Amino acid sequence: MKPLTITSRLEVYESIDEISHDIQDLMKKAVEVRENAYAPYSRFKVGAAILLENGEVVVGSNQENASYPSGLCAERTAVYAAGAQHPNIRILKIAITARSLKHKVVSPVPPCGACRQALAEYEVKQEEPIELYFMGETGKVVKAESIKDLLPLAFDNSCL
Repeated sequence: MKPLTITSRLEVYESIDEISHDIQDLMKKAVEVRENAYAPYSRFKVGAAILLENGEVVVGSNQENASYPSGLCAERTAVYAAGAQHPNIRILKIAITARSLKHKVVSPVPPCGACRQALAEYEVKQEEPIELYFMGETGKVVKAESIKDLLPLAFDNSCL
């Protein structure tokens, strides 16, 4: 049996100033909504902004709960809101940013595994890639052309 080779392509920008103005604007919306995060336990605030094909932007922030599994990450809050409010509109781009109330976050913070899986579902549903940009509080910005670059072996409907 021939071994499986998996490659991912990510672009890394030194700062938000190096990305296009439309993505800077999307990231600024993620930064704004990040401050609405309810994160009394982790003290780690995350914001996500989703650009839809119709030009609308849907945002979400992480929402924690004393019963830890009941909380929800910013990415899933935003993508589920987009799916509920705009069920037939394609998702073009997602911007994600995170900051800690304990220390400065200078490294890019990618989505967790559960969020990658949720985002992959929408990419499969629309049959087109979703561009993803993520950063910390400051510093580098990472761009993935598709969720598949972060989750190449996603579980999807072809597995059922």
